Amino acid sequence: MPSLSIIIPAYNEATRLGKSLHTVFDYLNHERPDSEVIVVDDGSTDETPRIAEESFTRSGNIRAELIRVQPNRGKGHAVRAGLLAARAPIALFSDADLSTPITETPKLVGPIERDECDVAFGSRALDRELIGVHQPWRREQGGRVINLIVRMATRLPFWDTQCGFKAFRMNRCRPLIEAAQIERFGFDVEYLYVAHLAGLRLQEIAVRWDHNDGSKLSVMRDTPRLLNEIRSVRELARRGVYDEAIKTVHAAPSETREHSQASSNTHSNNKEVSPELANT
Repeated sequence: MPSLSIIIPAYNEATRLGKSLHTVFDYLNHERPDSEVIVVDDGSTDETPRIAEESFTRSGNIRAELIRVQPNRGKGHAVRAGLLAARAPIALFSDADLSTPITETPKLVGPIERDECDVAFGSRALDRELIGVHQPWRREQGGRVINLIVRMATRLPFWDTQCGFKAFRMNRCRPLIEAAQIERFGFDVEYLYVAHLAGLRLQEIAVRWDHNDGSKLSVMRDTPRLLNEIRSVRELARRGVYDEAIKTVHAAPSETREHSQASSNTHSNNKEVSPELANT
């Protein structure tokens, strides 16, 4: 049973996924050889699945799995599919471009392993000196405005909910992830908002971060979508959509449990996920 699951959502990432996976496998083989890596291909139209499978042949001791979602559903859906497939007691998702270096993993996983929190998530806002390569000025300012709006709309006491580097204690968080509804960029806010409602311990942690060209997020296009999704999350909470999941979290023991699933002896366990099954 792995001690850590790394989830990497990927949509048309053929140009950089191979290099990123090489970096991830090299790090994990040296630092956490009992880990697994789950790549979720979100309906890519390029060679992303092939690149992933080729990279798996050089994964060393790391178990690697490819989940294929068809058609494209959105980053939130891809992350959710990966988290729900995780076999380890702690799961971390990382953007495919490794904007936050994989070497920052102990900053998030360590507090969960020490039972200091249930959810740990990277932040670019707590220590901006850790940002090596900044985004273009307009995009960076847009991101700050988005984070301010999220704080005001959700009353979450955090400064960066959108950094693509988050870790979860799965026995506490799995019911909430199963209940999640947001399939695109607002999924981060939904996870943190519902975890906060459930009384889980959340910790925002400063991480190193470098801007990489090729982000799928457009501030002008996606900010209105994100705001609509935040409104949806608040409405879903008001209607009690998350209540059963929150009750399950409250009833669960606080200590970490291993999540049992059938293990695979191969480097690549390639799954096709239909829209119907992926929603369950």
